[in-house]
Amino acid sequence: MMGHRIQFDRYPGGVMKALTFSYDDGVVHDRRLVEIFNQHGLRGTFNLNSGTLSKPGRIETTEVADLYAGHEVAVHTVTHPTLPYVPDELLTEEIMEDRRVLEQLVGYPVRGMAYPNGGYDRSLSTKLEWLGIDYARTVESYGRYTLPERPLEWHPTCHHNHDLTTHAERFIQHTKTGTPLLLYVWGHSYEFNDNDNWQIIEQFAEQIGGRDDIWYATNIEVIAYWKAVKRLECSADRSIIHNPSAISVWFTADQQVVEVKAGETLRLTERIKV
Repeated sequence: MMGHRIQFDRYPGGVMKALTFSYDDGVVHDRRLVEIFNQHGLRGTFNLNSGTLSKPGRIETTEVADLYAGHEVAVHTVTHPTLPYVPDELLTEEIMEDRRVLEQLVGYPVRGMAYPNGGYDRSLSTKLEWLGIDYARTVESYGRYTLPERPLEWHPTCHHNHDLTTHAERFIQHTKTGTPLLLYVWGHSYEFNDNDNWQIIEQFAEQIGGRDDIWYATNIEVIAYWKAVKRLECSADRSIIHNPSAISVWFTADQQVVEVKAGETLRLTERIKV
């Protein structure tokens, strides 16, 4: 006897699309970028080098918590070395000290990271989990709208200079069902200043912000949500779903969107409308 047809294809609120950003180095131009994000309801991750905070051209240590409130602060190492070329002892110090300083500033565990200079290899990525890192972003844009196969080698969709308007239009119009879609944009805010092209991100934000069919999330929120999805427990006939995590999860059951709340055990026969 066939049970319920279930697909784990939904983000919070039952939507099928998510947008996230990742910006590096903690330069003063983050102030303008955060203002644009906040104006349009966008949310992103800012990867900071704790060793360069308060230096010329960088944000002040004292403004980190307030500036990035509502967004995510993540590791970019203390001094920005290319990590595959440093000994393990320095690797550990660069990551753990950056975590320690940033966590004191923002008041929450810092579990994300972007590779300095884009430098990584498989050996390096496997070490990060031992250092408390849940994901690490590369600079290898691959043009796709999919979740990462390996979160510790997370390839973004595109750099903001790579036809962002086209990506926005394509993403908004995308109607593929059965697969959760993720648009992941990365860059450095100083590039907008150096290239005098702030209009790229301003127009993109206006175009894609404020939509009720897109979940605007930080990098760590995307990872945390899909960890919760993968923890869902189903009965053999898929009529009972238990959510052992601390956050609600949405999915599709018999072509209907269903929410299972944190800690809830639900019977689909009671939730599905016939």
